[in-house]
Amino acid sequence: MKIVIVYHSVTGTTAQLAKAIAAGCRSVTAVDLQLLRIEGEDITQGRYKNSAVLEAIDQADAVIFGSPTFMGSVSAQFKAFADATAGDHWGEQLWSDKVAAGFTVGTGYCGDTLHSLHYLQILAAQHGMLWAGLDLAGAGDVKAPNRLGAQAGVIVRAVDGAIEEPDLQTAFYLGQRVVRVAGLLKRAEHKTELI
Repeated sequence: MKIVIVYHSVTGTTAQLAKAIAAGCRSVTAVDLQLLRIEGEDITQGRYKNSAVLEAIDQADAVIFGSPTFMGSVSAQFKAFADATAGDHWGEQLWSDKVAAGFTVGTGYCGDTLHSLHYLQILAAQHGMLWAGLDLAGAGDVKAPNRLGAQAGVIVRAVDGAIEEPDLQTAFYLGQRVVRVAGLLKRAEHKTELI
């Protein structure tokens, strides 16, 4: 199974989440996993230009998108990446039926981070992808996973440039969930092929 985590990180907090998600993916089964960071040099005159990242996503079974939340939405760098998918990738629905999920981090308890997750969900929907949110009830317990109660994906509040342990646990769990959901789809496809 091929999993891609594509993300942008400025201060390193989004990267911390990406690594926790990757560890969660690897804890379920052996996966071919790529952590693909959107870099500033990938963007020329406002346009994203890294075809290797797009090709890796083309080959993946599941894609987990991540971005910090700035001013109530994804970063400009992540948006440049998303805009670059609007041509052939979107027009030919090259990512259709792939599992997708998302994560974001901000500095406030809300900071409109849920809007960033909704942006990632819409990006996935535009591509015909199948969204895997969290199936962890957000109980409001400050020491429990999904303590901020987002079922759409992982939202996190960074404190002094660090991610707190319950949020890293939520990210780890999202990685596990994506692998399980992608595995269910692969098994269903295999059964269909046998019929």
